[in-house]
Amino acid sequence: MSRSREIERKILRLLHGAKNPTQLTQIHAHFLRHGLHQSNQILAHFVTLCGTPYATRLFAHTPNPNILLFNAIIKAHSLQPPFHPSFSFFSIMKSRAISPDQHTFAPLIKSASNLRHHALGQSLHAHVLRLGFTRHSSVCVATVDLYAACGRMGDASKVFDEMRDPDVVVWNLMIRGFCKTGDLETGLKLFTQMKERTVVSWNLMMSCLAQGNKEREVLGLFNGMLEQGFEPDDASLVTVLPVCARLGAVDVGEWIHSYANSKGFLRDAVNVGNSLVDFYCKCGNLQASWGVFNEMANKNVVSWNAMISGLAYNGEGEVGVGLFEEMVRGGVEPNDSTFVGVLTCCAHAGLVDRGREIFASMSVKFGVPPKLEHYGCVVDLLGRCGHVREGLDLIRSMPLKPTAALWGALLSACRTHGDREIAETAAKELVGLEPWNSGNYVLLSNVYAEEGRWDEVEKVRLLMRGGGVNKVPGQSATG
Repeated sequence: MSRSREIERKILRLLHGAKNPTQLTQIHAHFLRHGLHQSNQILAHFVTLCGTPYATRLFAHTPNPNILLFNAIIKAHSLQPPFHPSFSFFSIMKSRAISPDQHTFAPLIKSASNLRHHALGQSLHAHVLRLGFTRHSSVCVATVDLYAACGRMGDASKVFDEMRDPDVVVWNLMIRGFCKTGDLETGLKLFTQMKERTVVSWNLMMSCLAQGNKEREVLGLFNGMLEQGFEPDDASLVTVLPVCARLGAVDVGEWIHSYANSKGFLRDAVNVGNSLVDFYCKCGNLQASWGVFNEMANKNVVSWNAMISGLAYNGEGEVGVGLFEEMVRGGVEPNDSTFVGVLTCCAHAGLVDRGREIFASMSVKFGVPPKLEHYGCVVDLLGRCGHVREGLDLIRSMPLKPTAALWGALLSACRTHGDREIAETAAKELVGLEPWNSGNYVLLSNVYAEEGRWDEVEKVRLLMRGGGVNKVPGQSATG
């Protein structure tokens, strides 16, 4: 008996140190050899470490699983998609008259949270209340996570308010939940009430404010973070850099560059390098952008995209196309965003033939099907270079439904190049797509007025009045 216990302890130690699937299969063979394949304690530890398919097969061959093993298999399925097998095992457990404990409910509620299944989560919460597990921290955290993930912040607040001493993880869940539902004010109020914060808390609040277009508040928070002695991590920098670009806060961005360099982020965190490339491009400092790009030890497709798009943004279209060609030669697979960037480069540089070639190569050579943004770039390119009829033909041949932005780009090109026939077509399409938009009627009216077709101008005005469309102040229909 003592020998068996000794082997069991040894296997548990081995499981604790296991780091890869090969080691796990060796350990599995080891405890099978010693006849410990029915030890629920060992099996429970094993299940928490191996992938769910292996764990499920192992469980199926266990004749008498106890609460320990059921909890382990439920938890294993709560950690990775598709999540719903957790509930199947819970049903089996109940069918065998095994009573759940507090360790059963936290992963079950987590599965409901991952599935965004409010009704199922609420049912589990009712179980928890009935069985008296509400004081267990892991259950409360999972319940707050569930309600916050489902946008039920009233329910989340009730659980939160009843917790004795919620930790920083729960505070973060509450803040994220309120911000996600659009209540930035409550999220920020909770943040200011936190007694203990982590870098994750600061990053979360800055990210939520940035998504809510509260740029100045983001910079204020970033300064507060530094003043309170927190060291920003790569996520902090990636959140703040786009804000610096939008506000033109060049000094803060340059400080971040220096800080990132000193902390080794430019060497180890490709996302920081990408954000710096984008920041300098948007601030018009191509020299600094090239410097960061060329010094990056590791580049991914986002790095190339940021530089190519930045070159387009700064009117260096030909250089951007050259960089795209270098990227492809280097074996980096372009994606959707790459083609938006390089086609924009072609449009800004007037490279019609090259733009046509690149657009044609998207699906044929690179297996990237064109999206509306790509068609928009090509229509813009053709329109800028006076190929208005070709732009119209492209729109009509699209497998996707054209948007108002596409027709608007074509109309703009028609007016630049004096093609009134296609301008009329584009303006009519705009009115059809957005009958509520008074600006479209004004554009159509102006097309007719330029041709001296005053009867048509009057018809447009009557159409506007008949449709109850009000002209926006500051717009005017010629004539």
